[in-house]
Amino acid sequence: MSISVCIATYNGEKYIYEQIDSILPQLGKEDEIVISDDSSTDKTIEIIESFKDDRIILLKEQTFHSHVYNFENALKHAKGDTIFLADQDDVWLPHKVSHMLTLLHDYDLVLSDAKMVDEAKNPLHDSFFAFHHSKRGFFKNLYQNSYLGCCMAFKRNLLDIALPFPKHINMHDWWIGMNAELYSSIVFTKEPLVLYRRHEDTLTPVDRQSTNSFWQKIGFRVAMLRGLTLRYLQRLFSKEKR
Repeated sequence: MSISVCIATYNGEKYIYEQIDSILPQLGKEDEIVISDDSSTDKTIEIIESFKDDRIILLKEQTFHSHVYNFENALKHAKGDTIFLADQDDVWLPHKVSHMLTLLHDYDLVLSDAKMVDEAKNPLHDSFFAFHHSKRGFFKNLYQNSYLGCCMAFKRNLLDIALPFPKHINMHDWWIGMNAELYSSIVFTKEPLVLYRRHEDTLTPVDRQSTNSFWQKIGFRVAMLRGLTLRYLQRLFSKEKR
């Protein structure tokens, strides 16, 4: 079972070396790290290329100006049977891949817990699950998303459902997780497998007050429901044509 680790980068020079260095030792010769870079202006590309590892597939000079569709680009180029998502600024713990692959024998998607740390990896919270009240459930996750991308691994059959991403969704991992709620078998493992780094440039505001207005939050959920409905109808019509 081959693995594709998908990463979206943008000006990630501060942490990208440590992240890749924590991933590569856990991969086999047939596995890959697919990195889509959204036109970084710092040394991100230089650092990635310094690994000189054929398992790293670097998609340079992308112009999405969006972490959602930058991730989608990495996912579209993934060739593995199993997909792992990774952020540019976290650290994988040494047993992450082996633990999640064991669970993927019986489930389509695995979501692990994570230890929340600051930029110097000092502990902030021992459990993202406990901090964020993470659990399964379609309506629970429509209201408050539990599907943290850096903690996710899933089989290709779920990727085939989730791609392409619809327009106007604001989180790629939320979209994948909501599709999993509808179509896939899911397990949450309480084993923390990632050091989830929180710093001033972090995109996901899980540990601080969101700056989105009430109506923006409503709009995100309407866009999610619309995308899920259209994807369901597309799948339904494609089955009828067979």
